[in-house]
Amino acid sequence: MSEQGRHEVAILGGGCFWCVEAVYLEVRGVTKVESGYMGGHVVNPTYEQVCGAGTGHAEVVRLEFDPSVISYRDILQIFFTIHDPTTQDRQGNDVGPQYRSVIFFENPEQEATARQVIAEMAAVWDAPIVTQLVPSETWYKAEEYHQNYYAQHPMQGYCAFVVAPKVAKFRKTFTHWMK
Repeated sequence: MSEQGRHEVAILGGGCFWCVEAVYLEVRGVTKVESGYMGGHVVNPTYEQVCGAGTGHAEVVRLEFDPSVISYRDILQIFFTIHDPTTQDRQGNDVGPQYRSVIFFENPEQEATARQVIAEMAAVWDAPIVTQLVPSETWYKAEEYHQNYYAQHPMQGYCAFVVAPKVAKFRKTFTHWMK
C-alpha cells in the first residue's frame, strides 16, 4: 500500500527486459520495477535457460504502481510506444520467443483495459499487433545483476545503442509522466 492508496501490479514483456525496466524506472507513479521471467514451463529459470528459448518464458518486467498517480491504461500506452508490438518473437536484433510482446493481466479489469488499448493501437501501427494477452502466471525474478541494469551500465554497447534510444523516446513523448 502506498501513502496515497493501494498499489497495483503490471507485468509486461516487450523484448529485452533491460529496455522496458529502464523506461519504467523513470515513470511517475511507478514505485517498483523488477526484471524477471514469466509464461513458461521451467521452474526457477536462469537467464541462460531463458536465452536458450526452450523454457517458454518471456523476459518481463513486474511493475508496482500507484493507480492514484498513473493508470493501467497509461502504463500500457507507454508500453506500446517504447517497443514494436508488430514483430513476432523479436525486438530489433533480439530474436526468440523470450523477446515476445506480451501483457500478463492480473484481473478482468486489466484484461478489458488491455484489450481496449490493443484495439486503439491497431489503428496506430501499420502492421497487425501480435502482442499476446494472457493471464498472469508464476513470476520469477531475474538474477540480481539484471536489476537496474541500464543505470549501472549506460555505456555498455547494448545499453548505449538499444536501451538509450528507448529511454530517450519515452522522455520526449511522455514528459508529463517523468519522475
